[in-house]
Amino acid sequence: MRFIHFALAVGLSINLAFASPTNPVNGAEYVSIATPQSVSSTGKKIEVIEFFMYHCPACNMIEPALLEWVKKQGDNVQFKRIHVPHNGPKDAEAHLFLALDAMQLEDSLHSKVLHTWHVEHHQLLNDDDNLNWALKNGLDKDKFLAAYNSFSVLSKLQSLARIAGNYQVDSTPTLIVDGHYLTSLSQLNKSNPSLKDNELIKGTFQVMDALVLKAQAEKGAK
Repeated sequence: MRFIHFALAVGLSINLAFASPTNPVNGAEYVSIATPQSVSSTGKKIEVIEFFMYHCPACNMIEPALLEWVKKQGDNVQFKRIHVPHNGPKDAEAHLFLALDAMQLEDSLHSKVLHTWHVEHHQLLNDDDNLNWALKNGLDKDKFLAAYNSFSVLSKLQSLARIAGNYQVDSTPTLIVDGHYLTSLSQLNKSNPSLKDNELIKGTFQVMDALVLKAQAEKGAK
């Protein structure tokens, strides 16, 4: 029994020694989600989710590379974002995200929210901040408040923490591929501690390339 444990430990260390962003290893550059989650993508498309927070510096830092990667993937992926509720079910950032999403404006205004936080250094911490931001950016007050206070948005706000937990999200940004695989800057940094920030970002999307190919192959094999 001792020999078996030793052999397993040696095998794991050998695998990790050869792990890299271009040769990602489960448990190193990415992990398999314990309970795979259902996906909304259909056909050959692979669902990719970014769990993020507006105030998160790393989320802002990774945004240009993420947009470029999604564009490069084209019809290979179906991309969406989920805001992690940093302050629980009353989180103002997540509330703004859900309201904009309900109005089908989140994609077009995402960069403006990030700019408010990280360039203007203006924090959106409560309902009044969110409303003032919406009016400043040309949104109709009545339509914004209708979405912001809608049953659908408030219900989704209550469920965000559970959803993040189901995907084993413990940091942002976290990227999920096909409801099965999780990677992140922090995950990659654990297995590749010598990488600098720009290398971590590049490496993260190298891992994502490999995971999308892996998910496609698994779908094709079914």
